[in-house]
Amino acid sequence: MIPIPPSVLCFATTDPTGGGGLQADVLTIASMGCHPLAVVCAVAVRDTRGVEEVVALDPDTVADQARAVLEDVPVRAFKLGMVGSVENLAAIAEVLSDYPEVPLIVEASLFQRGQDDSEAEAYVEALVELAVPQATVLVAGRHDIARLDDCRDEDDRSGGDSDESVARLLGLGVDYVLVTGAAEPGAKVINVLFGAQGRIRTDTWERLPGRFLGARATLSSALAAALAHGMDVREAVREAQEFTCQALTGAYRPGMGLAVPDRLFWARDEGGVDD
Repeated sequence: MIPIPPSVLCFATTDPTGGGGLQADVLTIASMGCHPLAVVCAVAVRDTRGVEEVVALDPDTVADQARAVLEDVPVRAFKLGMVGSVENLAAIAEVLSDYPEVPLIVEASLFQRGQDDSEAEAYVEALVELAVPQATVLVAGRHDIARLDDCRDEDDRSGGDSDESVARLLGLGVDYVLVTGAAEPGAKVINVLFGAQGRIRTDTWERLPGRFLGARATLSSALAAALAHGMDVREAVREAQEFTCQALTGAYRPGMGLAVPDRLFWARDEGGVDD
């Protein structure tokens, strides 16, 4: 009998470039030996240079997609990216609440083209209230951590550095926070995993030249896949970073904009992919 690979269900926005969003999730999860289940939450109009528009699907349609596949296929991990609207976040959170034993990776995708300030703030608040408390691992940069922390009730804010912000987010119920350093200055990228006991592991990587489309989506999806394979969180975080580093090292520019991670780097000839 043919072994069945573990399934990972992703909630995200489609990206027609294949660089980020749902396509990045599917490519990464498949490359890591899992079966991707893809729930379309919104549709992006974009190229490799930027996003023109994001159109969110109806939340009932999003929930129906998830419920249908979950009644059919056992899922070993969930991955949540940008889902287009507060209403979609609420619908997804309700679905996820029925599967508390399944690991959930939340990618802190906080910016969406076309949102005004009030819509953006409402989305961040919904993410903190509905998704973060259910998450196994929240993957976010330091700027995202600050935004997530700042949107909490004013009486709960105590200022402080990013470690304190992470601690307050952990207090909401998320098991671990992986703080990524890709957006920070310096010759090295430093990623830090936090848990209830504080800093658990720190990984340092050489900073690669250029900018990439879908780097964090790749990291988050790789982490979901590693957990689906049964790794513990510490081991899964390291494995996901190794995968992402190799994908970024082999990145290529299919268009006139950002480079796209080569999530199938292991299948290429030694000569790589031409720019």
